[in-house]
Amino acid sequence: MGSNPTSSAKLIALQSSSRNGNGGSTECHFTTIPRIVIGKHMAHWKLGIIGGSGLYELEGLTNQEWLTISTPWGEPSSPVLSGQIAGLEVVFMPRHGPGHRIPPSAINARANIDVLKRAGCTDIVSLSAVGSLQAHLPPGSFVIVDQYVDWTKGRPSSFFDGGLVAHVSMADPVCPRLADIASKAAQALAIPHVTQATYLAMEGPQFSSRAESNLYRSWGCDVIGMTAMPEAKLAREAELPYASICMVTDFDAWRVDETAVDVSSILAVMHANAAAGKALIAEIVRQLPAVREPSPIDTCLDMAVLGDPAQGGPRLAAILARRLGAG
Repeated sequence: MGSNPTSSAKLIALQSSSRNGNGGSTECHFTTIPRIVIGKHMAHWKLGIIGGSGLYELEGLTNQEWLTISTPWGEPSSPVLSGQIAGLEVVFMPRHGPGHRIPPSAINARANIDVLKRAGCTDIVSLSAVGSLQAHLPPGSFVIVDQYVDWTKGRPSSFFDGGLVAHVSMADPVCPRLADIASKAAQALAIPHVTQATYLAMEGPQFSSRAESNLYRSWGCDVIGMTAMPEAKLAREAELPYASICMVTDFDAWRVDETAVDVSSILAVMHANAAAGKALIAEIVRQLPAVREPSPIDTCLDMAVLGDPAQGGPRLAAILARRLGAG
C-alpha cells in the first residue's frame, strides 16, 4: 500500500462532488494497490461499474477511496473509485477519464478490465450512450443488450495476444443473470427499457453516414455505440460476468426526415439519461441476491486456454489468477 496518488487521481478528486447517503460530503482517500486482490469469497458480490458518456460519478456512494492500481497493459482511463452502495462493495471506472478526455478508439479497455479484476470485482455492469437504429427506441429509452456486432478496427481485443492462446465463447456475450437483474431494477423505477437487443460497435469518433446507418439496420442491429467492444470480449476473457445498459440519445443517421446527429442535441438527452442511470445503478445493487451463486462465466477459461497457464507470463497474472491458484 502507498500514499502517493497520481496527478490524474488528484484531478479526479478535484472534479468529483460525490456526497454520502446523508447528504453530507464524503472524504476521498487515495491508495495505490499494485497487488492482485482477486477474492476467495465469490459468494459475495463486488460490482464493477463502468460509466460512459454522461455518467462520471455515482450517487449514494459511501466510504469512498480512489485506488490507483498498477496494470501491465498500460494506463487505464482513470484510477477507480471504491466504496459502498447500500452496504455492497462497488468499484467505479469512468470510461472516458476525467473531463471526458479519452476518445472511444483510444480507451485502453485491456487496462480498464485488468484493473477491475485486480480490484477484486466479481461482475461488471457497463453504462454507455448509444444511437438508436429502430423507431421503437426513441431518445430517452434504456436498452439492455444481449448481442453485439463488432465493427471496430484495430483495437486490441484480447489479453491472449502471444505466449498463450485462449478461445472464449462469445455466443452469448452478456451475463443473463445480470441482464435480468438490470431489467427488474428498471421495472422497479418505471424506466422505459427493452431487452434482447443487438449493439453495433463502430470505431468512431465520427458518427455514421446515412448509408452506414441503413446498412446496420438491415443487419438487424438495434443500437449503435463506440465503446462496448472490445470491452465485453475482454470481460469474458477475465471471467467477469458482464451486462451492458445503453442509454439512447439520438436516432443515428437513418431517418432522412430529421437533421443529422450533433453533439449539442445529444448532450441534452444525455444529461437527462444520466440521472436515471445513477438511480438504476443503485436499484441494481438493491436487487442483487444476498448470496452470489456461481456463474459459468466465473470459470470459462477452463474450456478456453490452450497450453499451460503458467506460460502466460506476468501480463496475465490477474486474468489467470484463479487458474494459477492466486485467487
